[in-house]
Amino acid sequence: MKIIKLDAINSTNSFLKELCRDYALENFTIAVTNEQTNGRGQQSNTWESEPFKNLTASIFITELHLDIINIKYLSFTASLAVYDLLSDYNIPNISIKWPNDIMSANKKLCGILVDNRIKNQEINSCIVGFGLNVNQEKFPEYLDNATSLTNLTNLNYNLDDLLTALVSKMENRIQQLTLKDFIKLEEDYLDVLYRIETPSLFKDKNGVLFMGIIKGISDFGNLLVELEGEIIAEFGIKEISFV
Repeated sequence: MKIIKLDAINSTNSFLKELCRDYALENFTIAVTNEQTNGRGQQSNTWESEPFKNLTASIFITELHLDIINIKYLSFTASLAVYDLLSDYNIPNISIKWPNDIMSANKKLCGILVDNRIKNQEINSCIVGFGLNVNQEKFPEYLDNATSLTNLTNLNYNLDDLLTALVSKMENRIQQLTLKDFIKLEEDYLDVLYRIETPSLFKDKNGVLFMGIIKGISDFGNLLVELEGEIIAEFGIKEISFV
């Protein structure tokens, strides 16, 4: 494990992507920064973070040899690693909101971005970026669903200790992935999936509201929702959101 500490960077994921173009990075090379100026989220979203307050880091992982058809298990792996970490710290009401946001009750604690390197229908390496709200107490008004570990527990946390613990949890879950223990990964993921088997109000990409019940994840990583008449519909990222 090699840790690269940066004072400020636009994005730790982007930094590692550029670095691995020029160098053969060792497995579990980590980039961590005090300030991320242009953090990236899913589907070109941005991730905002107060400097020196939160854990903003990315991990380069190689030698995966994961068939592209099993890509959803990599997302499960990353989100479960954070779930495992927060469970050890006794953070309350933790769940995973599909595909890989980490929630406490209805508030977002952590965003995860996975960048894959695919060759010959196989994922050999990836970069997993984590933006975990830790000691930040106030958030912009438009982030009204955000919270932090400090807000939840009234404690302050050492960011280096959290990173070390997170890497350990990620190593454990990656071992499951490389051993192709897909059944256990999916069981663990569904056990803590946000609002699974709970009637919920959704909005589709056209703004239409509808009721549904999350039933699971498809083979392609899409969300399976039971609609009226016991019809199971499949939704991709940005095709559905909670209301």
